[in-house]
Amino acid sequence: MSFYNKSDMIYTDYSWTAYGDDDPKITGNPDNTLFSRKEGYEVLYLINKLAEIFNLKTKKSGEKIERMIHDHLPSNIHSQSNVKDWIRKNWDNF
Repeated sequence: MSFYNKSDMIYTDYSWTAYGDDDPKITGNPDNTLFSRKEGYEVLYLINKLAEIFNLKTKKSGEKIERMIHDHLPSNIHSQSNVKDWIRKNWDNF
């Protein structure tokens, strides 16, 4: 069961392209897989995965990750692992 769901998403400007259960964009651990901040399923996956990794428990934390990705993630960050690192380094700044 997911910590943060599609219905919890703050922004509505995502595309929602379906991915298969074995697609590396939405399974496993954040890695060098390219990340699209405009793809709702990828953002949702990363919010839930980062909440698990960082032991975050509240919807407010999920909202914060979503805002950070949507509004502040630098355009030169393209992989899931780089997003994870950027969130970790900048958590206290937002």
